[in-house]
Amino acid sequence: MEMIKLEVNGVAVEVEKGSNLLQAASKANIKIPTLCYHPDLKPGASCGICVVRQLVPSRTEPGKFVPSPKLLRACCTEAVEGMKIVTHDPDIVQVRRTVLELILSNHPNDCLQCPRSGRCELQNIAADFGIRDVPFPKEINHRENDTSTPSLVLNPDKCIKCGRCAEVCQQMQNVWALEFIGRGEKTVMAPAADVKLAESPCIKCGQCSAHCPVGAIYEKDETDKVWDALRDEEKTCLVQIAPAVRVALGEAFGMKPGELSTGKIYAALRRLGFNKVFDTNFSADVTIMEEGTEFIKRFTKGGKLPLITSCCPAWTDWMEKYAPDFTENFSSAKSPQQMLSALAKSYWAEKNGLACDKVHVTSIMPCTAKKYEITRDEHMKSTGCQDTDVVLTTRELARMIKAAGIDFMSLPEEPADDLLGSYSGAGTIFGVTGGVMEAALRTAYCLITKEAQPPAIEFTAVRGMDGVKTATIDINGTAVNIAVAHQMSNVEKVLNEVREDLKNGVKPRYDFIEVMACRGGCVGGGGQPCLATDEVRAARTAGLYTDDERSTIRMSHLNPEVQALYKNYLDEPGSEKAEHLLHTDYHKRELYKFAK
Repeated sequence: MEMIKLEVNGVAVEVEKGSNLLQAASKANIKIPTLCYHPDLKPGASCGICVVRQLVPSRTEPGKFVPSPKLLRACCTEAVEGMKIVTHDPDIVQVRRTVLELILSNHPNDCLQCPRSGRCELQNIAADFGIRDVPFPKEINHRENDTSTPSLVLNPDKCIKCGRCAEVCQQMQNVWALEFIGRGEKTVMAPAADVKLAESPCIKCGQCSAHCPVGAIYEKDETDKVWDALRDEEKTCLVQIAPAVRVALGEAFGMKPGELSTGKIYAALRRLGFNKVFDTNFSADVTIMEEGTEFIKRFTKGGKLPLITSCCPAWTDWMEKYAPDFTENFSSAKSPQQMLSALAKSYWAEKNGLACDKVHVTSIMPCTAKKYEITRDEHMKSTGCQDTDVVLTTRELARMIKAAGIDFMSLPEEPADDLLGSYSGAGTIFGVTGGVMEAALRTAYCLITKEAQPPAIEFTAVRGMDGVKTATIDINGTAVNIAVAHQMSNVEKVLNEVREDLKNGVKPRYDFIEVMACRGGCVGGGGQPCLATDEVRAARTAGLYTDDERSTIRMSHLNPEVQALYKNYLDEPGSEKAEHLLHTDYHKRELYKFAK
């Protein structure tokens, strides 16, 4: 690693070659304000707030350095050896202030009604600069909110034209649902052809909302539906929480990213009024039983390979739109969310003498696409009712807890409820990229070899933040070739490799493929607390691996509640009842809804 030295405000710093001036300034403990910059994305240099000044040699006084009249944008300017930078002086501060005032002159003043209030980057910077009045006339190019999808809301009036959402959608996710339309003051961020979001290729992953610095894109809030259900005396209200929620919700209450708050979440949900608190980790274990069995059958008896995991609804939507040629490769197993809801309204409800329409299931997810998933097709009504009634994101649950006046940090640790609450370590790592694959391999190894457990229970080859991870796993002398991809822009590389093999008439190079739409997997989901970076994702990931390591049982097929489910209700993985409740199918979808 080559390092270079430079000065920032007279402080000598050393940074890796290729670093930008924002990164160099942070080494000197200096924060340069930004709006359009995000470490996940290539610098766009669109907002102009991060300007700095370089000191250059004087032409008249040898050995002396003087301020250059040219301002540099720190986000896109590479630090070079010997550079001398000034990050703040009266002129720079005034330039930044003017830029902020211009942005605010085109921005609504309804902060109290905005879902990003208190976490808005524009709001925070304006407060730092003490802006009270804007000297420019207020001009807002008003457009109606786009509420066409069940997952996301676009509020064009709040858009500051930073470009983050388009960069995420196009480059990170390879979806191309958002772009700049128009020029000058008429420029708007919208789907191509200025159609509604529901008519675009949008896969509802929510990465645009997670990266938006303001409240221009946000999750569709459905907390009112949950409050209504909780006050309905005829409903028995059940709730489930996804793996990744337990390492992120605490951030809304001052906890560090990755700190486990599972027991406190269970306690908070009971105090909100839910009758039973279940855990999606349980149905992650069930997913492994169904999906793992499906893989073993295909691998050992000759079926369509590679088998591709199907837990992520944004990836499912992308596949149906962009890669329908892989429909037969997709596992038919539903996601853990849908499995638990189906079991809650059948298995649990029957044991408690309740009809499915008297049971209300709320799902707490790190994902905005889960809001779409619950009505994607008729398989999501496998119990005769809609299996999952409402999906709340991590952010929405945090707001409910605060609205209820619950002191989250003072809550005791409580357990989940029985039947659908216990989980193995394999179930909890579903929340990270590679986790589904690792959980499946743990069980598949044992079911194939009939051994109690694999030689090494941790399959580290599938871990980490590389966009695509490949490995060959030895199962009792048989090689299983696997691939793990996360962040949609990485997925097509893997699919194209398989397409190439099929075109050449050779066996596909992979037997089993895991895909997660979001960077880092569900820990970086579109419904998680905003402002996530790779550092934050890594901390959340570490928290889930800690939960796995602390688990007494670390393989899905050894979960006693899962064993009881099959013994007393489903008979065996892939049974007729399991197929009805826990499986689905896929079909090609149009990229644009109005396309013929």
